[in-house]
Amino acid sequence: MGNGSVGCVAVLGAGHGGCAAAADLMLRGFRIRLHARSAARLAPLRARGGIEAHGVQTGFVTPEVMTTDLAEAIDGADLIMLVVPSVAHSFYAAGLAPLLDGRVPVMLNPGHTGGGLHFLSDLRAAGYTDALPLCETVSLTYITRMEGPAKVGIYSYAKQLRFAALPASRTAELFALVQPLYPGIRAAANALESALGNVNAVFHPPGMLMNAGWIESTGGDFLFYNQGITPAVARVTAAVDAERMAVAAALGVPAIPFLQTFFEFGATTAEAYASGDIARACRESAPNATIKSPKSLDDRYIHEDVGTGLVPMAALGRVAGVPTPTMDALVHLASLALGVDFNQAGLTLEKLGVAGMTPAQLLRFVEETA
Repeated sequence: MGNGSVGCVAVLGAGHGGCAAAADLMLRGFRIRLHARSAARLAPLRARGGIEAHGVQTGFVTPEVMTTDLAEAIDGADLIMLVVPSVAHSFYAAGLAPLLDGRVPVMLNPGHTGGGLHFLSDLRAAGYTDALPLCETVSLTYITRMEGPAKVGIYSYAKQLRFAALPASRTAELFALVQPLYPGIRAAANALESALGNVNAVFHPPGMLMNAGWIESTGGDFLFYNQGITPAVARVTAAVDAERMAVAAALGVPAIPFLQTFFEFGATTAEAYASGDIARACRESAPNATIKSPKSLDDRYIHEDVGTGLVPMAALGRVAGVPTPTMDALVHLASLALGVDFNQAGLTLEKLGVAGMTPAQLLRFVEETA
């Protein structure tokens, strides 16, 4: 990183987002070293010789390394980018703790709700003691899906995507480093703004739980956004969003409504946004138009968006003294439906490393101390 720019990126994760990032960035001239947690995930990529992409970038790429060895993956990288579900952050924190030198920045793409705080807490627990240039986007930088074992469709770049550093005092420095990769990012005030900007947690859990029968009887054979976000689901989504906005306001953190975020991402039409109708916005979401429902409730739309989405949002609500009855109800229903106590298994304040803090202490921590 001697010249203050990124030439080589270690992409950790080889699922939808990781393959999209590897293909997109390579097709735009960056060098990529790709890591997966399992050899089975890399097997089809190795068999094909790389990744085939189409959409906003079209072509075939062969990363210079495709490996399950973390040390090999990050060797020579100017940026280490985790493109994995939030539930994988602990794995990577434990693996990276003895390998990081405090010079190469780490980016969570995405961080979702408190991912940066959780990753940093786990990194410390694993014995890492130095300062770390750490940053996150609130959501994935792409709307994307794997369309085959080694083929990825990159349907759109996320626009107006909130970006934060931990601590916030490093945001300008890390923003300047990452923006050439992702021109659509926008600097957030701090990691609480990015945490409370996680709109996936706003509409995925209602969409999953209120369509549970349809999902289980069809194996997810319907269009999740186009058909699954009906007016009733949209009303529950709006209630979750109102609670999220209230928590942000009580903590003194900037926040914008779900529909505005969805529109600014480039995920729906101006007409749908102007209508104020969440169901219509999802129906008119061209980037999401072909995306089917998960095949079962045992999916990241629950594990990630409830356990590492709604659970920490509701916990931040308790810090702020804001009730979150709709979030709490969805967490309870998800726990019953999957047989998992998400209030224990999810991202608690303890796991975020901020238990016992007052709102003022929490704000100081994300801005100056982390």
